[in-house]
Amino acid sequence: MITSSDDYYQFSITFHHFRLSFARSSSVLSSQSFRIQSAIQPCFVNMTTIHYEKWLMNATDLRRNCLVKGTPSSTSSIEMEGAKESEEKSDVYSTNMTEAMGAVLTYRHELGMNYDFITPDLIVGSCLQTPADVDKLRSIGVKTIYCLQQNSDLEYFSVDIGAIREYASTFSDIQHLRAEIRDFDAFDMRLRLPYVVSKLHKAVNRNGGITYIHCTAGLGRAPATALAYMFWVQGYKLQDAITLLLSKRPCFPKVDAIKSATADILTGLKRKPVTLTWKGDECSTVEISGLDIGWGQRIPLKYDEKQGSWNLQRDLPEGRYEYKYVVDGNWVTNNNELLTPANKDGQINNYIQVSDNDPESVSSALWERLGADDFDLTTNERDVIRQFLDDCPDDE
Repeated sequence: MITSSDDYYQFSITFHHFRLSFARSSSVLSSQSFRIQSAIQPCFVNMTTIHYEKWLMNATDLRRNCLVKGTPSSTSSIEMEGAKESEEKSDVYSTNMTEAMGAVLTYRHELGMNYDFITPDLIVGSCLQTPADVDKLRSIGVKTIYCLQQNSDLEYFSVDIGAIREYASTFSDIQHLRAEIRDFDAFDMRLRLPYVVSKLHKAVNRNGGITYIHCTAGLGRAPATALAYMFWVQGYKLQDAITLLLSKRPCFPKVDAIKSATADILTGLKRKPVTLTWKGDECSTVEISGLDIGWGQRIPLKYDEKQGSWNLQRDLPEGRYEYKYVVDGNWVTNNNELLTPANKDGQINNYIQVSDNDPESVSSALWERLGADDFDLTTNERDVIRQFLDDCPDDE
């Protein structure tokens, strides 16, 4: 029974993926052993969260997936084993995606490519799995295939990207491009989006026709890239672009990462030096995780014998960053530095806010505007962003 707007939005996401699963036939791919990276919590500016994100963040305890599974009677035991392994990989990926994105999201790789038209010339979807998917996209007028996956994403689901690109290259009416963004990592998205959208912008101008943007599931990186393109290039107000995108494909683009990337372009990616310190000489190693590298990586601190402390000096773009110390392998917080409130799992992190100390600066005014739900660009700001996208070198 649907009792709230939160439940309705979650139902729309789950039913959408049930519909896609029921409509598409199953395809089985061989799988290599690959350990999916840990769910990486987002590190991004703590600005006012837009309304639809609040809906999704309250739905993380709902984990029901609708899936129709069928096995033909003629299916061999080897094929059945491969199908089961593929389904298990989808289960793991969906769980990690749900935990990392803050919304209940489901991806069934074994059921093939799925996608939605956002505008008549822009499609957001899941990854291509075989060269035959190139033919499917050509049949609906796609001229540019834009892949945002990293090699680790492809290896996890045993996708042969080389074969797909080679097959696409045999045609003169379609181009396959790649620009990687790390999965589940809002800070990496923030840093990469200006270059990713620049490459997309140039490809669309060159190839025309319909563009197909995809990541793995088509629920995070691809819709965020499409949203930034609509906002920066096509002239949509940000909220209008969000509304249109979500009306066509239930997904979870990290809007704060797009806002932060917008500020980075307009301010020249200003950075400020910060120093983090762990006091004590009784330990043998001190590292930091989170910050601007994500929760799946660590940075070692250097020990200062005179001060009896472990230190990390780092230049960070403006924004808010959460992090945690790893002391002799144990994850701990530093009570001498700022602490976050406990999250839904009871976890507490350290955090740092990096900002311009001058409240009258252009940068400070821009970041203040970014916090508004109805944030939009001025004509001059749009011109600056367009010029940046035109001048930015390809970064593949």
